[in-house]
Amino acid sequence: ASLEVLQEGSKGLSYINVGDMDLGQRLVRKLTDIRTGLSACVIIKHEMPSGVALGGSTLEAFEKAWQCDPLSNFGSVDVFNTALTADLAQLIIEPIRNIEVVYAPGYAPEALPILAGRKSLRVVRMTAPIGQPSADNGLEFKRVAGGLLVQKRFESRIVSGDFVDVVSRRPPTPREVAAAVLNWTVACFTRSNAVVIGLDDKVHGIGSGQRSRIDSAEDAIKLSRRGYGAEGCFMASDAFMPFPDVVELAARSGLTGIIFPLGSVRDQEVIARADELGLTMLATRRPGETDCERCFLHR
Repeated sequence: ASLEVLQEGSKGLSYINVGDMDLGQRLVRKLTDIRTGLSACVIIKHEMPSGVALGGSTLEAFEKAWQCDPLSNFGSVDVFNTALTADLAQLIIEPIRNIEVVYAPGYAPEALPILAGRKSLRVVRMTAPIGQPSADNGLEFKRVAGGLLVQKRFESRIVSGDFVDVVSRRPPTPREVAAAVLNWTVACFTRSNAVVIGLDDKVHGIGSGQRSRIDSAEDAIKLSRRGYGAEGCFMASDAFMPFPDVVELAARSGLTGIIFPLGSVRDQEVIARADELGLTMLATRRPGETDCERCFLHR
């Protein structure tokens, strides 16, 4: 990323701050690609999303993202795809939020003096266009004893409803398809096992980094109650579903459908249970394809 530090704060940017900024910028860039013309706000904690929303303005996107999980968002790195305004700057500096970093493509001139009022806040500007691809070789590295693991950076193909396959009896509504794509996109930037629930404009709950997919699903639903709740949400899961437990949990919690990768020997049993419960199920593949996309982030 190409950036300019406008305000160092009292401590400067930390190792984790920069990691959070990188993840947030990559996610906000993807959201900009799939939902053109909308403002996006991505709130990151410990290299995991904790609030994501789209809106007609930067202020609206931030307010919606913050309410996803106000408790987890305390002490966050907040990333935007549009410039910060003075009215948003007033919210950013509120002590109750304790925001560590704001990272945006630009700042209104009257916003910068307001942000300077919070001495510990780091203010950083993106100096390259939000849609500009990374200038590196597209590889990611992970240190292990005695060497490095190298892999190609994952890029989801699912950018619209044309890239998902309806595998249930009930077809999704257009808003459910949009919610599926949004929440799958967020799941692609969430540590596996990743389960994300939300609508077509914002995330409601995120379960991440659990050993079991059912634990991540339970976390997403539980954490949603800090903000918007689970009722009416669509679920994205990066895990296979070898049992109908996640489907049954989703139905009990008022969710309407799930996007997930096929690959379990019990796929048809799980889909049949979803049909009984009235859920719509989308596979992460194009109609006619056999292989599903898995994001499976381990960062």
